[in-house]
Amino acid sequence: MATAVKNDTFEQEVLQSDVPVLVDFWAEWCGPCHAVAPILDRIVEEQAGALKLVKVNIDEERELAERFGIASIPTMILFRDGEPSVSVIGAQPKGAIERTLGLTAA
Repeated sequence: MATAVKNDTFEQEVLQSDVPVLVDFWAEWCGPCHAVAPILDRIVEEQAGALKLVKVNIDEERELAERFGIASIPTMILFRDGEPSVSVIGAQPKGAIERTLGLTAA
């Protein structure tokens, strides 16, 4: 299950994580954000502890959205070793998200 992250918990939850962290930048009013949420939950569930999912509400955490240049939502950024490594913008099918994030062999 995704953890809601705020500016004051971002460093601990994401940057200092021992496992890669998928950060979902979203907003309550965003339809595509709600559409992609169960897909992200499924991806993380299938990764069985090898990947963590957190959510950043851009309306509540504008500073984080600006810090990572979020111009469109949903935007998902995969952090590895505390650094953003790859991002996916927009609601996409599960396979496309996994391929972009490098989570599949193909």
